[in-house]
Amino acid sequence: MPTEDELFSTVDALLQGEPQMPPPEERARLREAAGVTQARVAQALNMTVQTLKNWENGRSEPRPPRRQAYLRLLDGWAAQYPAPEQAQAPDTSAAAPMAGRAEISDEGE
Repeated sequence: MPTEDELFSTVDALLQGEPQMPPPEERARLREAAGVTQARVAQALNMTVQTLKNWENGRSEPRPPRRQAYLRLLDGWAAQYPAPEQAQAPDTSAAAPMAGRAEISDEGE
């Protein structure tokens, strides 16, 4: 009979769920950043190039056991080639209150 700790460990694993696959665009970005062709990835995972193309354009999702291997590959590339920061618009919130005000001058008084 399993111990309480073993049961809690199993339940915790269920609560965490399966690791999430990056979106298709990110999968392609990571592969391209690594300088690896679709043919090379397909060969490494023992599948067709068309299957990888489908994964990278969102037509299909990887299934076990290739899912785990592909996710491991993507995780490795993500560590080497982090996603570029989104360009941030300049913060104009401090300047906004002044935008509608007329300039006040001491001249002429």
